[in-house]
Amino acid sequence: MNPLIGDGLPPLFETLPPSPPPPPFPVPLERLRADVEAGGITDVIVALPDLQGRVQGSRVAPRDFAERVLEHGFDACLYLLATDVEMESRPGYATDPWGGGLGDFAILPDPGTLRYLPWDPGTALVLGDALDADGRPVPVAPRQVLKAQLDRLAERGWRALAGTELEFLVFRDSYQEAFEGDYRGLTTATRFNSDYALPEVTEIDPFVRRIRTAMERTGMRVESARGECHPGQYEIVFRYDDALRTCDNHVVYKAGAKALAAQAGVALTFMAKYDGGEGNSCHVHLSLRDGTGAPVFADDGSGSGRYGMSEHMEHFVAGQLACMREFSLLHAPNVNSFKRLSPQAYAPSSIAWGLDNRTCPVRVVGQGESARIEFRVPGGDANPYLSVAAIIAAGLYGIDRELPLPEPTAGDAGAADLPRLPASLEEAVLAWEESEIARSVFGPDIVRHYAAAGRAELAAFSATVSDFERRRHFERG
Repeated sequence: MNPLIGDGLPPLFETLPPSPPPPPFPVPLERLRADVEAGGITDVIVALPDLQGRVQGSRVAPRDFAERVLEHGFDACLYLLATDVEMESRPGYATDPWGGGLGDFAILPDPGTLRYLPWDPGTALVLGDALDADGRPVPVAPRQVLKAQLDRLAERGWRALAGTELEFLVFRDSYQEAFEGDYRGLTTATRFNSDYALPEVTEIDPFVRRIRTAMERTGMRVESARGECHPGQYEIVFRYDDALRTCDNHVVYKAGAKALAAQAGVALTFMAKYDGGEGNSCHVHLSLRDGTGAPVFADDGSGSGRYGMSEHMEHFVAGQLACMREFSLLHAPNVNSFKRLSPQAYAPSSIAWGLDNRTCPVRVVGQGESARIEFRVPGGDANPYLSVAAIIAAGLYGIDRELPLPEPTAGDAGAADLPRLPASLEEAVLAWEESEIARSVFGPDIVRHYAAAGRAELAAFSATVSDFERRRHFERG
């Protein structure tokens, strides 16, 4: 039996060389320089999130990082921002790598993201932003897509706080074993629906504890962790933070969890729908604060708002309803994403909002300072920068137009006679491409770029012969 699942677990970093307590996050540059001089840090990874929300980059010598890269950036091929999950770049992207001669852009490090990686001793990681040859931000880069919407909030004196709740499935098989078996017949790390259960997840807890402790050491603050509905499924929730930092933490967490799984000889997946059971969600909690730190969503007591919501919050929620179908591509970017979004699957399929109603894609929860929305459309495969950007853009659309908010939906929203989310990636791409709202709030280049990403996924899927087709037509067709 795998020693990390079911046989108890030695101290998390027992196999690593002794180290002082983790540094503060972000790691101060002076601390990095001192640790480099002392030989404690031997690599700096300079990376950026790609269209899929993966951390892509290169290892840089620490002294070169301090002397050159920190100020001028590190060059990377333009195609990193115009590829599918297989790293293939098809025509149609607004930023065309082939048309640009497969040239470079620069990844300019953001020192506010600098952290040490417990699963990669001696290594620091810094995320950065893509800059073109003229030193301007590349608009289609996911981090920049979010920054543009955060700038729109800042113009109003507001900032966004966000938290993402990611679920994942753990299997006893290693990644290599899963690959060699074509990802079929894998054994989940637990055997039953373990939603909120305790005894049923004791076998998986040691491994999940390893993930939690590692993320704490990178500067994240774990709030809770529990088993979920699908056998082998778990959810770790981190404390909310400024929206950009939350998304940065999100992509580091996904990369780190996979690395820790590989080291443990097990496999985990964040894919939206692995099989016929419950899918992996990524619920996004979001609220706004003004320049004094006061909650924008809380009712000010004037009686102008309903259900404890401010007028701004009412319009913000109304904007979600108005834009949800057209923006769904930014929340559900893959063919597989839409297999999760189905009735009676603990995921929304209709367009509605409700008060503490988990069957609605927009769930309003909390009072006063904790007043927020929980946006329940994204799955574990969502790019957090794009999803949070879409939520903010939709909310501002509602606020700017003072959209009226309908009455909340009670009961099962999936069974109600309501407008529906797209049923497929093809529908979502079409809705996105035809959206005047998307063009107005994101710009035509971003609409074109992410439509091309969706079409690349559709083309790859269409060219694949599935097990379903072979079983159905090999002998009887």
